[in-house]
Amino acid sequence: MKRQIYGKVRDFVKAEQMFTDVCAVSAAVSGGGDSMAMLDILLRLREEFGFLLRAVHVNHGIRGEAALKDQELTEKICRENGIVCAVYSYDVPAISQKNGTGHEETGRQVRREAFRKERELLKDITGGKVITAVAHNKNDLAETMLHHLARGTGLRGLAAVKPVSGEIVRPVLCLERREIDEYLRERSLPCATDMTNLEDDYTRNRIRHHIIPVMEQEINERTVSHMAETSRLAGMADEYLSARGRELLETVKKENGMYVFNGGFFKYEKILQNYAVMDAMEFLGGRRKDVSMLHVEMVMDLWSGRTGASVDLPYGMEAVRTYEGVLLRRKDQKKTSVIRDEEWRLPCPGKLDCPWGTFKTEIFPYSGQKILEKKYTKWLDCDKIKYSVTVRTRKKGDYLIIDTGGNRKKLNRYMIDARIPAEDRDSIPLVTAGSEILWVVGGRMNTGCGITPDTKRVLQIEYQGDKAGLIRDAREYRPEGGKYDE
Repeated sequence: MKRQIYGKVRDFVKAEQMFTDVCAVSAAVSGGGDSMAMLDILLRLREEFGFLLRAVHVNHGIRGEAALKDQELTEKICRENGIVCAVYSYDVPAISQKNGTGHEETGRQVRREAFRKERELLKDITGGKVITAVAHNKNDLAETMLHHLARGTGLRGLAAVKPVSGEIVRPVLCLERREIDEYLRERSLPCATDMTNLEDDYTRNRIRHHIIPVMEQEINERTVSHMAETSRLAGMADEYLSARGRELLETVKKENGMYVFNGGFFKYEKILQNYAVMDAMEFLGGRRKDVSMLHVEMVMDLWSGRTGASVDLPYGMEAVRTYEGVLLRRKDQKKTSVIRDEEWRLPCPGKLDCPWGTFKTEIFPYSGQKILEKKYTKWLDCDKIKYSVTVRTRKKGDYLIIDTGGNRKKLNRYMIDARIPAEDRDSIPLVTAGSEILWVVGGRMNTGCGITPDTKRVLQIEYQGDKAGLIRDAREYRPEGGKYDE
């Protein structure tokens, strides 16, 4: 049995390329049976793969003398085998109380910290690739699958325990716990028993002690192996769909780091939409934990909602229905106008440098020249401007002259009709004369000050700055769901 099990692990790590180009392996050894079996197997694999092997033990400060005995056993076995054992001690109960997290979560956090520190130390020593080996087996995988299923999960949750996850590898993931127990007996390997694993205080223990045994005894004795195979297939499907989802996500990413899910996006398969939105939230929020399919559905439901509708999301994110589509962003990415309620007088002729960019003006006689048709250079009839010219953002009461008859349109109404997203409206620079808007920069001009055959002097205004392109032609906004609301 011992040769069979070792050969099984050896074939498994080769197939998964766990130790390809690896200079050092930091083995996470608790003193329990799983990790002791893994350490023994790694000692044998070391000869073939030629990596430096060290052990790392984490004392969580929970079990007192029992934990100290586990540590001493781990250190003793490492000394006998001529490998270094680094011990990290943490007061998990105190850290849990300080951070408001449970002992299980805090334990995971301190272990990750210890593993990271060991990898960094080994990288300094070897200058090469370093990995951490942990002793998860098929039963751990099955327990995790059931836990995730009960709490709600997708394919990724079904395949959460993988042979290789970045700098973490699981060499004995191909073994069931009964095989590990057999290996320990055959090799006469000592190990410690964590008494907390025998209690039902933790959800995972209840799954281990009650649910899986019933499934094996009353449904199928190969339950654990079948679940492991399902997890492998789910992982392959998840990797494929993730890659397709990221490709789709790239098509809706904006230069400012936000995402706009538009009509084209919602024509793709629903599952790819789900993956893309989930990835977008992970990128913006910095993590996936606590981001669920419920949040994905909340984002996607906005597509059929009214313009201006929004939802709050974890990690400081929000989604907003705009004219263009569903905008996903961090709340601190909102376009805020720190220069609102301030205005700058525009010298005519002259040059103005202001927070929006640079405005240059010229005045010259008009003798029938062809009017310039440039988006950011405009001609106005200088003599029709009644007040001094300023640059600012919108204010209540602003209006545009929209025809030669002098009819007016409120600026707010114009912005709605032009399909300008609500979050952009306070950021758009305006050239004004009192409450009369002479030019919405990048957008419409005031018809009342337009050039006519009677014009004698032209005021030319040229704009250069980072607001260029903020206003787009209304034809670019083609919502296929929902309605336009003020």
